[in-house]
Amino acid sequence: MAATKPAKSSQPSSKAAPKPAKSALGAPTQLAQASRKGKRAWRKNIDIQAVEQGLESLRAEERVIGSTLQKQTDDQLFVVDTKGDARVRKTLPRYSKSLLTSTKLLSQRSAVPAVVSRATKVTRADKERLLRIAKRPRKGPFNAVMDPTEFGAGSAAVDVTQAVKNSGDHDLWAPAVEEIIPDGLETVQKPKFKKPELAHPRDIIEVPAVSVPHQGASYNPPVQAHEELIMEAYQIEQRRQEEAAKLAEFRKQIESARIAANNIIEGVPVGMMIDEIIDDGEVPASTDAVIPKKPPARKTKQQRARMARQRAEKQALAEKAARKRLANSINMIKSLRSEAAKATDSREQARLARQLALKLKLQKGLAGQKLGKYKVPEADVDVQIGEDLSENLRTLKPEGNLFRDRFVSLQQRALIEPRVPVLPSKRKAKLKEYEKHAWKRFE
Repeated sequence: MAATKPAKSSQPSSKAAPKPAKSALGAPTQLAQASRKGKRAWRKNIDIQAVEQGLESLRAEERVIGSTLQKQTDDQLFVVDTKGDARVRKTLPRYSKSLLTSTKLLSQRSAVPAVVSRATKVTRADKERLLRIAKRPRKGPFNAVMDPTEFGAGSAAVDVTQAVKNSGDHDLWAPAVEEIIPDGLETVQKPKFKKPELAHPRDIIEVPAVSVPHQGASYNPPVQAHEELIMEAYQIEQRRQEEAAKLAEFRKQIESARIAANNIIEGVPVGMMIDEIIDDGEVPASTDAVIPKKPPARKTKQQRARMARQRAEKQALAEKAARKRLANSINMIKSLRSEAAKATDSREQARLARQLALKLKLQKGLAGQKLGKYKVPEADVDVQIGEDLSENLRTLKPEGNLFRDRFVSLQQRALIEPRVPVLPSKRKAKLKEYEKHAWKRFE
């Protein structure tokens, strides 16, 4: 038996739930309207309760943690507790039957900052501007009410320009960062160089500010220490005399070269001296006869062909030797690579050794090294010979100069640049004396 389809009932079903007249948040709704033919009916009869609930849940999250959970990172949301916290039980709120519901609500503080309800201070200029806009009477000097129809004093917000407000902040003569010239070209900016960060020598120097004097510099020194100090002073003085002698010899060579350059003879190389010719009456042989030069003989065709064959053979032998050297070099590529690596390692070791030697040298100070224009002086050895030694402090004669020692120590430790005493020079131009006309007439 075929099943029959029941007819549609025109009456609404009694099981359909009635639509609420208000939303859960308290906003009025018109969802019960049956007709939605027009655009206006569609706009105001749309069910947005799900959207409102979602927004309210996001607001609740912001009130509790300060932002939504989607914006929090995994480190802020999760933590692996491997140790535990004994203070958790103390921090948890205790249950109390006497605690009021209002107190519980007030204790739940929101993470969102509260709205500031404090009134902001209005400046005098803003107050006058608001009064002009509102056409309220404003008092001027001597409590006189200003005329609102006056230009700048009525309802129009006429105020000073932005250029007047920013006056004094712009420097007219300061170099512009990017300035456009009327012809369309930009000004050429100077390149900015970064200052290199180099190590200063004084960071490596380990020389004390006050060095301990030698044992032989005592007023009653041991014999061996005194002899060692005298020998050290002798070596220093001998080295100074040798340098002075070399300098004098160099100056002498310069002077002789200057004299030789002034006595230049035409046709004779510079620096060459010609002996004087002694006339003993003999007549030299005439050297005016010109010896004719024999012209080269013309080569035959066979000679030119033989020379061409010799050149071709030499070139072929040279190419063969080059190919042989290339083949040998290909076979020796491993050995050449190892030799190049060894040479590179040796150069790197030599460079590191030089750096280490320079660092060890700098640790002892800059004495004897040229730094800039002048040379850093070495400390003088203050020593007395055996005849001048005193056996007690009463007859002791002081040696050296404390100011000089301090100055040399500062130079050796790279605290100041090396300097030399500048003596006043004599006046080169002579003074001319003039006698005034009034002083020429004596009575």
